[in-house]
Amino acid sequence: MASTEENRTIRLAAVGDLLVPCGPTGTEPPRDPRRTFAEIRPALADADVVLGNLECTLPGTGRMIATEPRVIATPEMVRAVAEAGFDVVSLANNHTFDCFREGFDRITRLLDELGVAYFGAGHDLAEAEAPAIVTVRGVRLALLGAVEERTGISHAAGEGAFGVARLDEDRLAERIARLRGEVDHVIVCPHWGEERFDIPAPGQIEQARRWIDAGAAMVVGHHPHVVQGLECCDGRPVAYSLGNFAACEVPFTNGDAVTWTRTGRTGCLLTAEMTDRGVRNVVQTPTFDDGDVIRIDTSRFGRRRIAKVNRALARGVTLRRYRREHFRVKTVRPALGYLRWSKLRRLRPRQIRKAFAAMRQARRAE
Repeated sequence: MASTEENRTIRLAAVGDLLVPCGPTGTEPPRDPRRTFAEIRPALADADVVLGNLECTLPGTGRMIATEPRVIATPEMVRAVAEAGFDVVSLANNHTFDCFREGFDRITRLLDELGVAYFGAGHDLAEAEAPAIVTVRGVRLALLGAVEERTGISHAAGEGAFGVARLDEDRLAERIARLRGEVDHVIVCPHWGEERFDIPAPGQIEQARRWIDAGAAMVVGHHPHVVQGLECCDGRPVAYSLGNFAACEVPFTNGDAVTWTRTGRTGCLLTAEMTDRGVRNVVQTPTFDDGDVIRIDTSRFGRRRIAKVNRALARGVTLRRYRREHFRVKTVRPALGYLRWSKLRRLRPRQIRKAFAAMRQARRAE
């Protein structure tokens, strides 16, 4: 007979961004939904609860936000996510309302039909801030989502206004403390940080530690679309970004697209055992989306990538280090991208002047 502790232990698997868009208006799927998750499904099947950030919407009545890129999926791709084993998804991200309330209503109705719980967005503030409660073998989890405003929120929830839950550090800490007396574990999923940065901002680290102090068992972040480091605060894991799990390219209406390098296609599958005593046996496993299927990354690249960002975080993130990372991602990388002849021949003098001005400004910030 299993012990009481074994009966009260569940295994959680968490991943980062599920970017599963189709065409710019949500028409044709860019890949076979049946193949996308086929190879990774056994790894997810070992978990009692599978969590991810569903960063998309469904087409509504034809209305879309003006800003691109827009992340619009098809019902078939959302069904594929559910069939892969996802039990609960965060909708606290900057693309949930790309097709306004109509698209949001379509995707939430489909998630209800598929039996996938969701949180972080709603028709008003109370609904957006409400946790998803998941109970497995007597262990109760509460999942909370919130979106940092600078990620590009199109609709923030308010009294009588639909949208996502805006990230308010104090308000979120209060919600964690209140829920802590009602459930075994509170998991916080913030959508925050800067895209493609290897390290979080110093302020994010302070926020995460505040939420751990308030009673959160785990913080699982997303939005940067690359893996960032993992640390333990008071024995509880904080993953600042789990990177892209499903890394479909995101199309623009002009035919261009947001594309992903090897780094952007490398994600992290975070697994942990959760008991009424705490969180234990936390493991980071690299994943890779090659554009056709998602699989466990058995190459040295994935392992080295996770080790690298963990070391970067362990060294400590100062404001000076963060400014250097800003310069690397926002100035150096775009400049190197323009060294390709296909880009160089399209450059105009004003673009060159703008690039040099940005470099001078970044150096002054140092």
